[in-house]
Amino acid sequence: MNSSFKTIALIGKHKNPEIVTPLLRLGRYLESRDVEVLLDCLTDANVAEKKYPAVTMDEIGVRADLAIVLGGDGTMLNIARKLAPFNVPLVGINQGRLGFLTDLSIDSMVETLGAMLDGRYVMERRMLLYVEVTRNNSSIFSALALNDVAVNRGIGGNMIEFEVRINGEYVYSLRSDGLIVATPTGSTAYALSAGGPILHPSLDLIALVPVSPHTLSNRPIVVEPDAVVEILMHRTAVARVHSDSHSHFDLQEHDKVVVRRSPHEATLLHSSDHSYYRMLREKLGWSGLPRNPM
Repeated sequence: MNSSFKTIALIGKHKNPEIVTPLLRLGRYLESRDVEVLLDCLTDANVAEKKYPAVTMDEIGVRADLAIVLGGDGTMLNIARKLAPFNVPLVGINQGRLGFLTDLSIDSMVETLGAMLDGRYVMERRMLLYVEVTRNNSSIFSALALNDVAVNRGIGGNMIEFEVRINGEYVYSLRSDGLIVATPTGSTAYALSAGGPILHPSLDLIALVPVSPHTLSNRPIVVEPDAVVEILMHRTAVARVHSDSHSHFDLQEHDKVVVRRSPHEATLLHSSDHSYYRMLREKLGWSGLPRNPM
């Protein structure tokens, strides 16, 4: 069966030599399927055997029909943000424990990818957030987030105070350690540890989850996907805004953090037997009730 993926990019966890052997094994397999193989230029720096063209992320976005990411969820988050504007589908292969985003096992990756190249896969589209910080009516920072945008107090700082508005309407003022604005993808990350709800990734929703609020009545809320969330800083101490715990920016009093849905989406491919609920059970350690004896 001919695959619709004619050019595939391989991307490994940065500065991790352990990915070289499985990466080359995967490259040889793809070549046997008459697939053109590209290699991310940062990954190529770890590979002594220069078999494949080393290209930038933008070139991958333009040339690749599919990108395969070897690493953990953190690597996948980084690549998803970079390739989302190009709409390149992603497959995640985890070196150790299976992740929420990197759900293919490195031990069975060739067999699983073979089936996927034959068309046996499921596709998911995941919403992203766009965050912008304005100061004195000027934009001074912006970033994309697949998991979440978080406003947090710095290490050793006191509680921060801020005002939250949704679609221009005042919602509440909050004293807390911070606020997480999460996508369904991010609902099983930082937001979950702060007591937020788990949202199925097929939903287009945004969760607002306070972090250690001073008033216990401040609970997580879920809003529509096109909501515009504004966070106006009143007392910042050493507050920062984070995008996927990656990009960050120091905040000052009167800064405004604006979070809205990005026009870009991340496209993830899974094996045809992928089950979100099975993954939750395995990752979160859920167990079923014992069956009653017949």
